[in-house]
Amino acid sequence: MPNAKLKNYFHLHFLVFIAGFTAILGELISIGSIPLVWYRMVIATILMFLFIKISKINLKVKLSAIAKFSVAGVIIALHWITFFESINQANISIALAMFSSGAFFASLIEPIFYKRRVIWYEILFGIIVILGVWLITKTEFRYINGILLGISSALFSSLFAVINGKFVERYRPSVISFYEFISGIFCMTIALMFMGDGMNAAFFDLSFSDWKYLFILGSICTAYAFIAAVHVMKHISPYTVVLTYNLEPIYGIGLAIILFPEKEKMSLEFYIGALLIISTVIINGVLKNMSKTKKNV
Repeated sequence: MPNAKLKNYFHLHFLVFIAGFTAILGELISIGSIPLVWYRMVIATILMFLFIKISKINLKVKLSAIAKFSVAGVIIALHWITFFESINQANISIALAMFSSGAFFASLIEPIFYKRRVIWYEILFGIIVILGVWLITKTEFRYINGILLGISSALFSSLFAVINGKFVERYRPSVISFYEFISGIFCMTIALMFMGDGMNAAFFDLSFSDWKYLFILGSICTAYAFIAAVHVMKHISPYTVVLTYNLEPIYGIGLAIILFPEKEKMSLEFYIGALLIISTVIINGVLKNMSKTKKNV
């Protein structure tokens, strides 16, 4: 039994490593952020559909539920688009540091959706996160577009997580993700058709390198990661899973520094600001777990 639990812990950290590696793929893929996310969702949807069919999971849900999933699908698409565009406009370190501010947004959004009061330390942590963002912006102002896009990505991510938290109470995660991805693809397809170049022949004429990285992104970093995360949560507490996923920026920034040392070299203030943001997210998770433990005693 201990070996099985240890195996699941390693599996969880592998999933977090994959999440951090997503940003690396965003740097390696040469196409724009909207086409990139379109391909990611198409590949992931096909693979998820195969998984659903093999597992004989029932896809039937009410139209009202599909409408709600569709809204969440657009939000997750916007999250990914702004995240990858943040990498394009700045770099991986900026995108991941700003993405870490999502916990601050979640602390503001959760009380609205779950009708609970705002906890005092969430306000304090929010101020610290703002200080961290200010430190980064002050010294890395040349990346202001990437910073703003990264913050937008964090906001969309938090909104998506809170909404999905409601869905998971009633529906299977694979079913939710399938309909969310379908709606995201549909909306992006319409947007691409009205854009300058649209979905012409050049849209599908990608280099072998781009196809290779897109397949890794859509299969391992999306379809597999979504399904495996659900499996891991059956054996490890949700708190541990959430807290461990907060290490994603650390893995991602570490990988970026190793793989792209010239582009990812940042000021000392950046790392202080990033450390403030990431530490706040982890401490917030620890305090929330302690609060839940006391309630259950």
